[in-house]
Amino acid sequence: MVGWAASGVIAKGISELGAMAVVFWRMWIYAAIVLLFLKMRGTPLRRESLRVSWRGGISLGADIMLFFTALRLTTVANATVIGSCQPLIMLLIAGRIFGERPRRQDWGMAAVAIIGVGLVMFGSTGIPGWSPRGDLLSVATVVAWTAYFVFSKLSSRHIESSQYTGATALICALFATPFALASGQVFDMPSANAWMWLVVLSVGPGFASHMLMNWALGQIPAWLGSTLTLGIPVTATIMAWVFLGEEVAAIQFLGMAVVLLALGVIVLGQSKSTQSDIS
Repeated sequence: MVGWAASGVIAKGISELGAMAVVFWRMWIYAAIVLLFLKMRGTPLRRESLRVSWRGGISLGADIMLFFTALRLTTVANATVIGSCQPLIMLLIAGRIFGERPRRQDWGMAAVAIIGVGLVMFGSTGIPGWSPRGDLLSVATVVAWTAYFVFSKLSSRHIESSQYTGATALICALFATPFALASGQVFDMPSANAWMWLVVLSVGPGFASHMLMNWALGQIPAWLGSTLTLGIPVTATIMAWVFLGEEVAAIQFLGMAVVLLALGVIVLGQSKSTQSDIS
């Protein structure tokens, strides 16, 4: 979650490149790293993995393109906060798709966390860098982000997480390429400083975060993994405040505290439930 929160801050910080150029270079560097990793560990990408993962790869590509574009039009806080409303959708569909049954307490705490997210969003209205157009693009990312989570969880029934990560990375890069070329932004070569941050973006928020999350989704309920992403806007807002100098209103800090408190209750409840099941 920390890695994904950092991705928005790093992407917005590479201001010399257009959003589609950042997506293009980031995804191809990321794909190369994952494929090299699979090759070195003796488990090269299989054709079967591509067949299982194509829907997740396209969903991830749509999510990243929409999200990185939204970052250039609105604040990091708003872009991440709006996208984090996805857990509400997951709570509604998890039972039908995965047979998961969140407890009544989990529903309540998820609602509290979403209220906290709303406070963060409301507090940014009128702050420099805010744009309703960017917020609208952020809303579109919710659909793509939800689809990626669903397909990631479903893939764990058929292939291991590292194969899914490699397949979605390659499919995502291929899917994003035509859009990046059409934008014309990729024809401006990045500077040495931009290359450095593109590599950082690909290794940390890209390779490490996706590999960890795809593995984790095979071990925990999909709704829980989705709910924990509510911590992303909190972390991203603080990072943007510290590293990009974006303004943060007092009510946003209140909202972040509410989100963290609600997530803490959910996680502790899951831990106690697991211990009860074992005993």
